[in-house]
Amino acid sequence: MYAVIETGGKQYRVKPGDLIVVEKLAGDVGATVAFERVLMLGDGADVTVGAPLVASAKVEATLIETRKGDKVKIFKKIRRQGYRRTGGHRQWESVLRVTAIAGGKRSETWDGTVDLTPRAVLNARARGEAIVVAAEAAPAKAAKPKPAPKAAPAPAEEAKAAAPKTTRAKAPAKAATPEPAAKAEPNAKAAPKAKAEPKAKAEPKAKAAPKTAAAPKAAKATAAKKPAKPKER
Repeated sequence: MYAVIETGGKQYRVKPGDLIVVEKLAGDVGATVAFERVLMLGDGADVTVGAPLVASAKVEATLIETRKGDKVKIFKKIRRQGYRRTGGHRQWESVLRVTAIAGGKRSETWDGTVDLTPRAVLNARARGEAIVVAAEAAPAKAAKPKPAPKAAPAPAEEAKAAAPKTTRAKAPAKAATPEPAAKAEPNAKAAPKAKAEPKAKAEPKAKAAPKTAAAPKAAKATAAKKPAKPKER
C-alpha cells in the first residue's frame, strides 16, 4: 500500500517503512507527525485519486532529526564585464520514517523500530572518527539555607552588657633611655684666604705736545736754463 502526500509545496510517494526528507517541520526528535493532505491511495490494482484530497486518509511518520541539507552553490557571471559572484545555501530539512497509512477501510503499519541516530553520527561511525556527544546540563546547585535570626538577649544578659567594663591599670611607663650623644662634627674646613685687592693702575702719562711743523725751506733757485743749441740743417 502506498500514498501520495503533499507537504512544503511538494508531493511525495510513500509507503510504510520509507525514510523521506521533507521541508523543515516543527517538532522534537521522536515526535509523531500526521499528514492529512493525501492526494492518492494505492493498494495493488485498487487506486483512489482525491478530488483534490482523499477523504478520511492519513499518513503517520516519526521525526528523526531536523538538520541542514547539502550546500547548493550559486554562481553568477556577466560576460565581458569581469563580474563573477559565488554563493551558497543550505536549506533546513526534516527526516521522517513513515510508520502507518490509513484510508477508509484499508490501513497498513510498519512493524520495525525507528532508529533516531542522526546522520552526523552515522557518518562519523563510517569514517571511524570519535563521536562527540553534547554534555548533559549540570544540575543546579542547591541554594544554601539562610541562617536563622538571633534570639533576643535575656534581661540578665542585657544588664551585663550595660555594666561598665573594668579596665586594668596600665603598667608604669619605662624610663626613657638617654639618647646617645651626638657625634662631634668634623673640623670645619679652613676659611679660604681672602684674595688680594688688585693694584690700582697708574694713570697714563700726559702726551707731549706735538711739535710745530718746521717752516718750509726756501725753494732752491732754479738754475738758469742754458740756451738751446740751434739745430743744424
